[in-house]
Amino acid sequence: MLILLTNDDGISAPGLVGLYPELTSLGEVQVVAPDSVQSATSHGITLHAPLLTNRVKVQDAFTGTAVDGRPADCVKLAVSHILPRRPNLVISGMNSGANVGINVIYSGTVAAAIEAAFLGLPSIALSIHLRANAPPDYARSAKLARQAIDQILAAGLSAGQVATVNIPSLRADESPAGFRVVRQCTRPWTDTYLRRQDPRGRDYFWNASVFTLATTDSDSDIAALRDRYITITPLQFDLTDHALLKKWNQREWNLK
Repeated sequence: MLILLTNDDGISAPGLVGLYPELTSLGEVQVVAPDSVQSATSHGITLHAPLLTNRVKVQDAFTGTAVDGRPADCVKLAVSHILPRRPNLVISGMNSGANVGINVIYSGTVAAAIEAAFLGLPSIALSIHLRANAPPDYARSAKLARQAIDQILAAGLSAGQVATVNIPSLRADESPAGFRVVRQCTRPWTDTYLRRQDPRGRDYFWNASVFTLATTDSDSDIAALRDRYITITPLQFDLTDHALLKKWNQREWNLK
């Protein structure tokens, strides 16, 4: 099995470095990842500039290809030119920070996995929830992530299908509550912006990266992660509202 490993935190990110050795017993692992942090870049791709690549050795863990582009660029380029053959599985992560709720839409980690699904490949996005009082243990989280990958593959992940996995934030004396297959929460977050003025008296706003979610439903990814479950959510990239499509097709649309 050939596995493409990518991310949005950059090729030297601790989550990717920690995950790499856990995947090597599953198959041959090739790393193609951004050369710098691309968090919250969603599904952007590079059209008006060249994509520079560089072979780099990351610590003593692996040698991979760094791409001066977005996560989706990395997958496109890897599949079309860099890898020796078409991969059997694409893994994106592990991201430093949870990708649950509407964060799934913003996430470059998830976008890389969805890009792989666009190309007809099975893919999994992996993320770690971060808490101030629980420094991330990437090695331990990688072992839990590998368990999640094994469970998903055993359940069945076909070409063009994608799942996102979130590992809970755990202190050394804590264990995950188990696995939960849950839906994506779609309730909006409230962003916090700092308002300031530049030297010319013009207002500008800086996102303080403080987000508030008033409530969430018990069957959602956010609730399960809060309760220390490893969450698994199957995703799709068909954005069509099929119920509304059916309703609208039952009426006449007349051109006047």
